[in-house]
Amino acid sequence: MGIEVLTNIRDFHGFAPIVSPLAYVDPAAQVIGNVSLGDESSVWPCAVIRGDAHAIRIGARSNMQDGAQLHVTHDAQYTLGGFALTIGDDVTIGHGAALHGCTVQGACLIGMNATILDGALVKRHSVVGAGAVITHGKIVGEGELWFGNPARCVRMLTNEEIQQILYAARRYVKLAGQYRTAQQLPVAGAAPEFGRVASG
Repeated sequence: MGIEVLTNIRDFHGFAPIVSPLAYVDPAAQVIGNVSLGDESSVWPCAVIRGDAHAIRIGARSNMQDGAQLHVTHDAQYTLGGFALTIGDDVTIGHGAALHGCTVQGACLIGMNATILDGALVKRHSVVGAGAVITHGKIVGEGELWFGNPARCVRMLTNEEIQQILYAARRYVKLAGQYRTAQQLPVAGAAPEFGRVASG
């Protein structure tokens, strides 16, 4: 019997994730391939960030909560150029949300189980509500609140609601620090590896 070493932060086809030493990646999350993760951002249990077919860029102080799925689209005949995925600073991505080949600008909140599809753009200071589906190429305007499937704008956000988005991002920065301390992780990649007994 031997030890097979597994890691939750791993390269793919020559691309290795670039994770800020100030970021937090939970040991139960997966970060794969052409991914960059900015300062004080966090990736929570069972979230998957898979940069295998295109690039994923995540700014500072953004959080990808439990079960969030982030993926991209490859360059092919029917998807010329493919679709990368870009997330700005201070973005909260709720539990179970799915983001695919889209752009989310700074200080946005993506609700639980929301879906954002290829080529969509969510402009800054906006909210995509829980369960909403932003279809291919749709643009969510700055400061707007969207709900539904397919989603539509229901109203503008108040200044207080925009401040709540920023609060949520700060809260997760603090929480990630607490997790790192509890797990004695000085940097994001310090302990993503664990052993599994392999037969043979």
